[in-house]
Amino acid sequence: MNIRISKRLLVALPLVGALALGACEDDPTGLDEDHTEPAGLTITLSGQTIATYSATTGWTGELEVEAGTETAHLDVTFLAEDGDAIELDDDVYLEVDIEDESIAEFEQDTPGEFGGHLHGVAAGETDATFMLMHGAVGTGHADFVTTSVHVHVN
Repeated sequence: MNIRISKRLLVALPLVGALALGACEDDPTGLDEDHTEPAGLTITLSGQTIATYSATTGWTGELEVEAGTETAHLDVTFLAEDGDAIELDDDVYLEVDIEDESIAEFEQDTPGEFGGHLHGVAAGETDATFMLMHGAVGTGHADFVTTSVHVHVN
């Protein structure tokens, strides 16, 4: 009888372990089964697309602003592979990292919103990285990160 229990235990343990791992796995993108993982994004200014990013081909376009001014509101839309906008869950947000904030800054009207204003601090060039974050604003982790896009301040 001990041998049968041991054989059953040897078969049952991996199965139970696999079920437990599957139950503990959450969706790190913050997107449920009804949503698609981002493959890119677009940045629009006053209804005009000024830059697009594709995870496979990189950036098209650049960001520009005059020193001492700020852009009108830039809208950032995350895209699926087919180019359609992705509907995002409430627990994801946008974070933008400017490499050299003595040249440019990115300010969101509401922290985490999917857009904001680019401020020209001083003439020069720097880079910006756009990140789809998951979790509480300011403490989440990145689920999607672009390569850097050039920012020109004239």
